[in-house]
Amino acid sequence: MRTSLLATSLLSAALVLTACGSNTDTASSDDRSSDSSSSSAKGNDADVAFLQGMTPHHEQAVLMSDLVLAAGPPAGVADLARRIKAAQSPEIDQMTSMLKDLGATADSGGQGGGHSSGGMDGMGAEAHEGMMSDADLATLKDARGVDAARLYLEAMIVHHQGAIKASDAQLADGVYGPARMLAESIAKAQAAEIAEMRQLLASL
Repeated sequence: MRTSLLATSLLSAALVLTACGSNTDTASSDDRSSDSSSSSAKGNDADVAFLQGMTPHHEQAVLMSDLVLAAGPPAGVADLARRIKAAQSPEIDQMTSMLKDLGATADSGGQGGGHSSGGMDGMGAEAHEGMMSDADLATLKDARGVDAARLYLEAMIVHHQGAIKASDAQLADGVYGPARMLAESIAKAQAAEIAEMRQLLASL
């Protein structure tokens, strides 16, 4: 009888220890999941740098498109410029909203007055690659017809390449979900547009 009671007591103790261990593992797993979710929600420096750099990058693409549209380009180039404006203008608003969510602003330190001109002069190291200088923008503004179209396409290819490089960096180092989704979209869309622009260049 005593042997049976002892066995029953040992079995009960083992069940209690197993239950405690299971609860501990579950709590630990939940904590890790919560930490990961919190990290993704808050973002990091890579997320902020991407958004702060890509915002003026998109603003300049819209400006470049306005300039070439005013220059009377061939129909294919005009159609591309309108599509670039239609895609990137709302993305500027999205990025501004994302930066607000991350407690940052579109103006990063050292960028100065780059936003107003759409150029690169006065911008800091945060500026993405591929941006046109103010002098290059002035040249595009003065060009007309096919000449303007050629300048636009050549510059926009480099511009897009810079955006893709920045998007790749965001996907490698960023954790903020909305910014990562945008980076994926930019990289895919602009790679396709580069191929289209090269075809348009060849046809001029």
